Amino acid sequence: MIDHAHDLASVRDATERLLTAVGKLDNAAVTEPSRLPGWSRGHVLAHLARNADALVNVLEGRPMYESGEARDADIERDAPRALDVQLADLRESAARFQAAGDIPADWSRTVELRGGVTDSAARVPFRRWVEVELHHVDLGIGYELEDLPAEFAEREIGFLADRFSGHPDVPSTRLTDGTRAWSTGREAGDGPEVTVTGPPADLLGWLAGRRSGAALTVTGGPLPALPPL
Repeated sequence: MIDHAHDLASVRDATERLLTAVGKLDNAAVTEPSRLPGWSRGHVLAHLARNADALVNVLEGRPMYESGEARDADIERDAPRALDVQLADLRESAARFQAAGDIPADWSRTVELRGGVTDSAARVPFRRWVEVELHHVDLGIGYELEDLPAEFAEREIGFLADRFSGHPDVPSTRLTDGTRAWSTGREAGDGPEVTVTGPPADLLGWLAGRRSGAALTVTGGPLPALPPL
């Protein structure tokens, strides 16, 4: 069962790690490229701030974003800001998200996210945790997939495996780190078509589109090509 209060606390901890790390940068570093194609570090920071506000909208029953175009325009507008402005916005938007999460509510209710995707309200804090952790890595400032909390890595692998589960273009696949196992792709017949083995960081990196999967061991066929998230 999802523990939204636990996840809200985890979001708070992850945000503090992010703010501490970003606070060591300078204005020039914010303008440099991130690991996401076409985005500077400023784009990543702007996205994180606007995503916090967007998830407040979700929790309060409003559309996540006014439109895809408005989302993109807000990120472009905010990306060039100075470091101190970025930090203040990150801190204040994170506080707004935490405040929205602290309001007593029916956490079993269904909420609507971007693109018509629906989920339980209780999963929204985990979704925010994903944004903060993975985009911290995307900044390319010394925080790597190997540094992610073990609980987060395990849950995100499961979350992404579920996301690709049943996808007709992904073969039936067993994922394992040697201790735990997950299933994804098409429904298995007599057994999985492909088994992919590797450390949690490499499994997560491949599933999340952050690594090629070259470090993974694959049996039963080639490494599956995953559709975009």
